Amino acid sequence: METIGNIKKEFEAAEMAMLPSLIEKYNNDNRKGVLKIINTAEKRIENYRKELLRIEEMKIYENKYSEYEYICGIDEVGRGPFAGPVCACAVILPKNTDILYVNDSKKLSEKMRDKLYDEICSKALAIGIGLVDNKTIDEINILQATYEAMRQAISNLKIKPDLLLNDAVTIPEVDIKQVPIIKGDAKSISIACASIVAKVTRDRLMIEYDKKYPGYGFASNKGYGTKEHIEALKKLGKTAIHRESFIDSII
Repeated sequence: METIGNIKKEFEAAEMAMLPSLIEKYNNDNRKGVLKIINTAEKRIENYRKELLRIEEMKIYENKYSEYEYICGIDEVGRGPFAGPVCACAVILPKNTDILYVNDSKKLSEKMRDKLYDEICSKALAIGIGLVDNKTIDEINILQATYEAMRQAISNLKIKPDLLLNDAVTIPEVDIKQVPIIKGDAKSISIACASIVAKVTRDRLMIEYDKKYPGYGFASNKGYGTKEHIEALKKLGKTAIHRESFIDSII
């Protein structure tokens, strides 16, 4: 008889598609340890099915506009920080793509975002990034800088999209049909993917800035106005990546 330890390893190593046959294989083993392993596997299958349904719901807009060949999701991060650029991302996915656990980037852990970033990059037909620096933000304001980052992201795609699914906004000076979706990063798989790639891209950039400008906590606060960041501004002053229009009242 197989040991419980080996059975556990067998289940843990199994792909989702193999779990039902493993459950059937050990279904007559009444040892408590084996019953617990089977129960865990059944929960894993149930959670997987629920996730498939959730992801299918996130394709509602992609399905609604399925007559368009290249549907592009667009989102941005970094409108609120005191330092660093605003970053936008445009993502075109193949039709009917499943990327499980995709969601609004703010609802995901850093570890999960990094994992999904790699999967999105490997599956996407095209990804475009737009970055607008702090000096431009000060010159034209954060809203206009956000629009500019989005336009850059679209222009940096290797495929021209036929339709844009945007998180909440309509982007000026763009001649492609746009569909603004309130809270789109939680309702559209394309926008959610753009949200994740934008977030990871900007976070990694701010981690690099932390090495260049130590003392402000950029690696952890990503430029947002945390207590640590504000205290550093008062003590050390501004850096070359700070948005002066955001910190005037502090320094």
